[in-house]
Amino acid sequence: MDKIILPEIRIMACHGCFPEEKVKPQPFVIGLTLFLDLQPAGRSDDLLDTVDYGKLFLEIRELAVSHSYNLIEALAEAVAQRALAEALVEQVTVSVEKPEAKAAGMVFPSRVEIQRTKELCL
Repeated sequence: MDKIILPEIRIMACHGCFPEEKVKPQPFVIGLTLFLDLQPAGRSDDLLDTVDYGKLFLEIRELAVSHSYNLIEALAEAVAQRALAEALVEQVTVSVEKPEAKAAGMVFPSRVEIQRTKELCL
């Protein structure tokens, strides 16, 4: 299956379980891999035959900065559902990295990666 890859959507946002994380933005990096058939777009050279990834990038960025999630798992799920709303996308892999996660006074990167498939209605 073909792919469109948006490897690094960098944002500053307020996600986390702790009170200070709800008010002080911190960096996050979102990655998306969209699985779909790109042959029609390759043959037609028409944006209507693919996913407008510029528009999707802006929508994912807005989603990630306008909502606050306790868990990066929940942010990843929201991003996956938005990507699957694209008619041509059959499957998506989403990663969400929190480069400055903190525990016990230490800073370390953490990341989740999920894969979701569009449920087909028969």
